[in-house]
Amino acid sequence: MFHGSRKLIAAGAVALSLGLAPAGATAQEFINVLTGGTSGVYYPLGAQLAKIYGEKIEGARTQVQSTKASVENLNLLQQGKGEIGFALGDSVKSAWEGDTEAGFNAKLDKLRGIAAIYPNYIQIVASKESGIKDFADLKGKGLSVGAPKSGTELNARRIFEAMDMSYDDLGQTEYLPFGESVELIKNRQLDATLQSAGLGVASIKDLALSLPVTVVSVPETVAEKLGAPFLSATIPAGTYEGQTEDVPTLAITNILVTHSDVSDEMAYDMTKQLFENLPDMVAAHAAAKAISPENGPKGLPLPLHPGAERYYKEKGLL
Repeated sequence: MFHGSRKLIAAGAVALSLGLAPAGATAQEFINVLTGGTSGVYYPLGAQLAKIYGEKIEGARTQVQSTKASVENLNLLQQGKGEIGFALGDSVKSAWEGDTEAGFNAKLDKLRGIAAIYPNYIQIVASKESGIKDFADLKGKGLSVGAPKSGTELNARRIFEAMDMSYDDLGQTEYLPFGESVELIKNRQLDATLQSAGLGVASIKDLALSLPVTVVSVPETVAEKLGAPFLSATIPAGTYEGQTEDVPTLAITNILVTHSDVSDEMAYDMTKQLFENLPDMVAAHAAAKAISPENGPKGLPLPLHPGAERYYKEKGLL
């Protein structure tokens, strides 16, 4: 949502800089790409996607919008204020179900899927001296579960439920962003942090270099119990300093979402150009290495857009 004319002028400049319609194109199609904060993963990937669409989709004019990420993006798509947006899988599930606790006042019934893209990993890291090795060991200990109602904290809540536990089982619960959580552990004021992020996230790298840590395992049964969009996953040995073994955990798919008012042709083109230009996406951010057409239609908690569905059928993936 724009506030004031300066944003509108800036948006116009962005749209112009990202490639006008190729010569000979007739109808102008506008694609607003909804991302996240400029320091996250969504923004660089979204900017690259907008560039690809501007260059490769005939008649497309594109713009990138920095937002508060998942929940805001889904609400904007429902209102028709964007054509494609990034969101964390369980936020998409909550939006489709109209979960008010997660920030959705009603079922967002216009949302449609384009593709499952790359996973966020649940990474629980404890100071070695806390003695925590697996999830059940968190009982009576101090844990930061992420900023209130953030994607991370919503993930944390679901995992506790699946383990038949709650925050009441903890000795101390902190609702802090990644960096602040790590500072408390370094100062011996907290035992552990739960972070939903890409592997090798800077905050945990920093912590593992500062003091001996344990990467805490989450049992596979949790993924089975929670179902899509949660998957069993592994944090490979050596991801963090002093981590000598693979550690089982959960991953949650990030999803590219559109809405039902976007034409089948446009949704088809957006899906096709994403997958046909993956090297450019990887150049924008390494997280894109995990994006593949094979995974695109898998484990989505909402219906595919018919245009995206046509692409997967053509490729023999549905």
